[in-house]
Amino acid sequence: RYCFVFALGYLTVCQITRVYIFDYGQYSADFSGPMMIITQKITSLAFEIHDGMFRKKEDLTPSQRCLAVRRMPSLLEYLSYNCNFMGILAGPLCSYKDYITFIEGRSYQLQQSEANGKEDTKYEQTDPSPNIAVAQKLLICGLSLLFHMTITKTLPVEYNIDDNFRATASWPVRFFYLYVSLMAARPKYYFAWTLADAINNAAGFGFRGYDKNGVTRWDLISNLRIQQIEFSTSFKMFLDNWNIQTALWLKRVCYERATFSPTIQTFILSAIWHGVYPGYYLTFLTGVLMTLAARAIRNNIRHYFVESPAVKLCYDIITWMATQVAISYTVVPFVLLSVKPSFTFYSSCYFCLHIASILVLLVFPLKRTQKGSKKHESIQPVWSKKLEEENLLQKNSYSTTNNSFSQKQEITCRYQALKQ
Repeated sequence: RYCFVFALGYLTVCQITRVYIFDYGQYSADFSGPMMIITQKITSLAFEIHDGMFRKKEDLTPSQRCLAVRRMPSLLEYLSYNCNFMGILAGPLCSYKDYITFIEGRSYQLQQSEANGKEDTKYEQTDPSPNIAVAQKLLICGLSLLFHMTITKTLPVEYNIDDNFRATASWPVRFFYLYVSLMAARPKYYFAWTLADAINNAAGFGFRGYDKNGVTRWDLISNLRIQQIEFSTSFKMFLDNWNIQTALWLKRVCYERATFSPTIQTFILSAIWHGVYPGYYLTFLTGVLMTLAARAIRNNIRHYFVESPAVKLCYDIITWMATQVAISYTVVPFVLLSVKPSFTFYSSCYFCLHIASILVLLVFPLKRTQKGSKKHESIQPVWSKKLEEENLLQKNSYSTTNNSFSQKQEITCRYQALKQ
């Protein structure tokens, strides 16, 4: 926790310096971007070391157990993990264990287990080539950059608060432009994150095994899934596929460890990590309302519409439209950055979705998220019994934790956790 507070505090000082001393309102490639990634790495490794060396195994969640680091990294390993050239500028974040496995050349030696639980050894002898995956991702980068350079500039988000537009446009037109303008703002993120993923893949990092057809999977550290983002039918689905590694970091260092209001704490941490612009806080505080309201609607209504395929299709179309509008409405301050234009936008919409979210939370009961032992027990039976047997086998058969068999079991556990 000391490490977490110090790293996040130092990052905040960097953000304040950049915003209020150098270039308020400007996006620039400066020190604060790499500092955001390094902050994630430092804090996640600190918790992983704490889980591995100072907590009992039975107190850990399955994912924490697999990611736990059980010996203190050397100075070279620590600096290599935090400052390696592949992820120093744009990330994405990866776990320490995955990185060390790659550096030591063990990432190709194990494949994901097949559906029947048996390990697939058919493709073990050949080191997979990342060329196809890299080429595909570079193509996505090119298309995203082209879209950003041509379309994005013709659909500025700032036009949503233009006085003439607000005075003359009808509500359907305004909501449609809100959606397309925010959709047009996303390709720059697609470009940066996909390029970062491609760079890691080109170096051989990011291999996640083979699928059932023997096709290589290079999505171990992928940061987004574009199709799921654009066609998401729930707020959660959008968040689960957007900036994936940061979402996992928030989950591991905050959500799973929070003693009260984990959703609120996680959104606040996300705002602090992103920077000190007021628009970030407006976005993430609005996101809390939207997330809780979407969760309440889904828990109380969705099961009525899944019986018939036709009805479910209509439900999916409606929820897709609602999700896209809600996401766009939520992230406008994130783009506008300042308080005045953000409130100008929300007031022009009469804070309609804020009010709607509050009404939903008042009308529909919100099921309490099951964190702690009950949640862990519900997840554990799938594969933890096998894990316990493997750990027992390791303890009885080997006297050291640094032998190849132990490493193999740990990586197998990691792949199983990812699959779950």
